[in-house]
Amino acid sequence: MIDRIKVLPDAVANQIAAGEVVNRPASAVKELMENAVDAGSTSITVNVRDGGKTWIQVVDNGCGMSPTDARLAFDRHATSKISSIDDIYHLHSFGFRGEALASIASVAEVEMKTRQPDNELGTSIRISGSRFEEQQTISCPAGTQFLIKNLFFNVPARRRFLKDASVEARHITTEFQRVALCNPQIAFTLCNNDNTVYNLTPASLRQRIVQVIGKGIAGNLLDLNVDISLVKIEGFVGRPSMAKKNNKEQYMFVNGRYFKSPYFHKAVLSAYEKLIPADTQPSYFLYFSIEPQKIDVNVHPTKTEIKFDDEQAIWQIIAAAVRESLGRLGVIPMMDFDSDPSIEIPVLRKGIVYESPRIDINPDFNPFAESSKTHGKSGISGNLNSLGSQSKTLGHIEPNDNFEIESETLDDSVIEFISGEEATQNEFEIESGTLFEGIFRISNRYFASSYGAGNLAIIDVVRAHECILYEKFMLMLGNNSSVCQQLLFPEKLALPEPDRALMREYEEDFSELGFDLGFCDDGSVELRGIPAEFGNVSSIDILHELLITLSEKLDTARDVRLRLMAAVMARKGALGAARPMKDAELDELLSALMNCQNYSYTPTGKPVMLIVSEDEINKRLK
Repeated sequence: MIDRIKVLPDAVANQIAAGEVVNRPASAVKELMENAVDAGSTSITVNVRDGGKTWIQVVDNGCGMSPTDARLAFDRHATSKISSIDDIYHLHSFGFRGEALASIASVAEVEMKTRQPDNELGTSIRISGSRFEEQQTISCPAGTQFLIKNLFFNVPARRRFLKDASVEARHITTEFQRVALCNPQIAFTLCNNDNTVYNLTPASLRQRIVQVIGKGIAGNLLDLNVDISLVKIEGFVGRPSMAKKNNKEQYMFVNGRYFKSPYFHKAVLSAYEKLIPADTQPSYFLYFSIEPQKIDVNVHPTKTEIKFDDEQAIWQIIAAAVRESLGRLGVIPMMDFDSDPSIEIPVLRKGIVYESPRIDINPDFNPFAESSKTHGKSGISGNLNSLGSQSKTLGHIEPNDNFEIESETLDDSVIEFISGEEATQNEFEIESGTLFEGIFRISNRYFASSYGAGNLAIIDVVRAHECILYEKFMLMLGNNSSVCQQLLFPEKLALPEPDRALMREYEEDFSELGFDLGFCDDGSVELRGIPAEFGNVSSIDILHELLITLSEKLDTARDVRLRLMAAVMARKGALGAARPMKDAELDELLSALMNCQNYSYTPTGKPVMLIVSEDEINKRLK
């Protein structure tokens, strides 16, 4: 009989655990920073090199460890936090499973120096790949110093799949921010390749958010505070006017621990319903305080997913609390929450019968009593933002003497252009060399022209301008001939440190696109020049979109990255094209469009024009 089951050696078990707990340098930084917070530190310094792949150093001034504890700390499941399963549900600290240090030591070269404040001498320990190498008595400052070198040196497959140093450094910065945001009473320092990225002093919660995110968010924060028996929630939410399409300023913490919750995220969004565009996201920094036995943090190796006992009730509390904060701003109707400071927000619970509210009805009310009604001119709805994307209907046109088409405000809505349930919409590309005849202006944004035998083309001015700008930017990039318009009064931008570092790293790309940037000693970025084609378009919005694109495409090739940046600039630069234009200008725009390599679709794939054939017109007019 052959025995097949074997007990794994500790080194192998630790490497398997490392695959769950430590999957990149940022994971190691997170674990070491949380250990430093648990140690009661008032100052924590993180220094990384090469994106943390070759060097991670975390120094704190916490309680330190005795020689015996220092040695046991690297054993798997060695912990000072729990002694029984019940202790897990009464914890206010971070690491408690005793896997982090053992996992890190199994895939890296680790050196630890530690000393308790009451002791004159400390302890130094060196471990490499789970192999204990040395322990000796040394002189060192009070607290603990960890040095992690050559992460995944003995796991080549894992090391090969690590990203570039800049990408890994960005992940480290993200983890650093999360720990720093929920511990404003601690001083934090982050250095990347010996360059200081963050130097955070102890501060209030609002000040710490401004320190981490940037000065630009200071006027965007609205206080949020609710304290009831079930949960206490405090923090800040962003003004609706500052919502962004890709917002990374969204943080939730419970009992000092960062966590992710798509469910609670929807509660926040529900409070912003109809206050922000559908494709944007608000900022929020929410800090939950709840009894530890009512949550389970042990459902995921990284502890970013947390289970709550009463999620539905907390969902309602979050939505109500956010609406209260927005109500104080005056953007939504609200009750006077200050009239009774002890009020508790009611939550829906199963098994409880609630009385329906009484509604007063006026039996004499007649909605048809008014004799006068307002009839507004509808005209052709003036937004052809998604030309040809779906079946459309023609809005009713009120007769008038001048048959004047109304100009509409620009947004992302779609014009209902052609009516008829049985009708279908034809959309096709224009053949090269086609001649357009005549110009008919529909609005500031749209105009029509006839072409061929009885065909009508409706052109989106903004998207046509976007195609033209994109080809201009690509030509400038190819010839290195960008034109920069110097600003009479340079603008200073207060950016978060990661965005500033990203802008400095890709300064050459920004320069090729026509931006003149300067980096000031106070941490701000000076915008001295912008691309000449931008006109009155907000350069701040364009830079923000470019930074988002860069952060999402760091691992792409440079030529692909530049094309994406050119597409963003073309889209933003074209927004100012919707203005009253003379026929000659429209004719020139149409000629420039037809000379583009791709004139049927924008760089993002949206149609530039809508084609209606004579047969289609006959069909619509029956």
